[in-house]
Amino acid sequence: MPLPPSGNTPWPPPALEVPHADMDMWRAWYSGNTDHLAAVYGGPANYRNNQVARAFFEVDQRRAGSGELRTFWGAEVTPGQQSAKLHVPIGADIAELSADLLWADVPTVTVDADSTDAATAKSTTAQIGRYLDDRGHARMREAAELTAGLSNVYLRVVWDTTLRPRPWTDVIQPEAVVPTWRWGELAEAIVWRELAPLGDGSKVWRLLEHHTVGAIEYGLYEGGVGTLGMRADSLGAHPDTEYLVARTDSQGRQATGIDRLLITHMPNVLPNRVWDGIAGTAPLGRSDLSGVEPLMDALDETWSSWMRDLRLGKARLLIPQTMLDSDGPGTGGLFNLEQEVRVALSGLLGGETMQDSISEIQFKIRVEEHEQTSKALRLQIMSSAGYSAQHFGEAGTVAATATEVAARKEESLSTRGTKLLYQRPALLDHLTVMMMVDVRHCGAKGVDPGAELTASWPQAVQPDQEATARTLSLLEAAGAISTFMKVKWRSPELDDTEVAAEVARIRADKQSVPSGDPFNTGGRPGKPDDGAADGDAADGDVEAGADEGLDDEEDDDGAGLRAA
Repeated sequence: MPLPPSGNTPWPPPALEVPHADMDMWRAWYSGNTDHLAAVYGGPANYRNNQVARAFFEVDQRRAGSGELRTFWGAEVTPGQQSAKLHVPIGADIAELSADLLWADVPTVTVDADSTDAATAKSTTAQIGRYLDDRGHARMREAAELTAGLSNVYLRVVWDTTLRPRPWTDVIQPEAVVPTWRWGELAEAIVWRELAPLGDGSKVWRLLEHHTVGAIEYGLYEGGVGTLGMRADSLGAHPDTEYLVARTDSQGRQATGIDRLLITHMPNVLPNRVWDGIAGTAPLGRSDLSGVEPLMDALDETWSSWMRDLRLGKARLLIPQTMLDSDGPGTGGLFNLEQEVRVALSGLLGGETMQDSISEIQFKIRVEEHEQTSKALRLQIMSSAGYSAQHFGEAGTVAATATEVAARKEESLSTRGTKLLYQRPALLDHLTVMMMVDVRHCGAKGVDPGAELTASWPQAVQPDQEATARTLSLLEAAGAISTFMKVKWRSPELDDTEVAAEVARIRADKQSVPSGDPFNTGGRPGKPDDGAADGDAADGDVEAGADEGLDDEEDDDGAGLRAA
């Protein structure tokens, strides 16, 4: 789609109201902002108040029987009572765990050997390593966390040689992009953002970027809330966009010189279960929080109820007014909790004394019930999101082997493998575009943007070194493994050339001082190699035990018997 025309064009487009409403709900759970949660489920920003979204969510209302679904965060606070709702940030924990599983370590990106020459492949691989330095690594981890929480994200290649010598990654959140899909692939995209207000702030300024293959068109609009408004004649009409004037032509267009989009879409996982039947939403991802929102709401209610029990369980004393110490007429009374002795008065209330007049009130704190309920809810939330309880400390911290750890975290590792199916192609496409920009605009040398790339992630659970050593020892004893494969098994990160070099070093170490040869004879029978000539030793000088183990090496002419 081209840039929208001037006028009362609704913005964002109404076709995206349903996915944006869900993304706003997931953002509230991901951020843990309690005001946002209250607004989403009951306040004026409630997504059910949106007419388009409301029609889509009518099925949920029918399941509830009548009216709105009952939610803890949608319930209003009792008038005159202070709000005491608590939030357990399990949504943020899930998104953070997903990013850690995928991007705790940098993946190894290599160039296929048959796609370019050896020298170019080596220099291209080295340049890709510079893209994925600490900054690049951090940006990709940020993108992975947002993807898990919000269902998808976009990666944009940007460059400015006055700031950095190489291009870098810009992470764009999903609500800021209006995509155009073709055969399930991103064909065009409009990236937009609101700018700082000018003057009295009654107008809303927006900058729109229309990305197509080989070009970007910029449009500056002055409108209102929900409407795009009029397009400005020049990008210099707002101070935040003045820098674009020198980079664009009179139509606000900039040629990129790249035959690819500068934007790459990265979904979380597919298919999307909640937007079935809504046009243009099939390629969008599915959030880890999709479907577990009621459970997270119930967990917050359980935790708030637990804390309410603590507040109500505080011990309180009820005392009669006659036990108060008066400070004088009109000044009220005091009760000294530290006073140990008090005189019981008789004749009060028909002969009763004040001996038992002090009453204690202390409600039961239902610790076990709340703890079991919250634990069950956490386990169900984690399982529905695709993660194992071990990652959240639910299974204890007892030492275990790598095999046992992998078994406990099997569900999380399966989810990690599924997400890699979507993040690996997005990463490789993004790096390919970055190489094109680097060569075209940053003067990179020895980089082949047409080279085919391969990415491999490190193992999530590192193998136990002791178990690996035992396995290799058993295979060696059985004669079922070579030295090359032993080194490859021990260090899978090494390539074949590095493995061969390590094998050569191992063999050289074995040949330098043979086992059982303390005198360094080089494995030859006779006296130690002390520098004497071979002929200096007498024929009959034979060391004790020199004949041991020589039967297999002697000829049949009896030389072995004569040596004995």
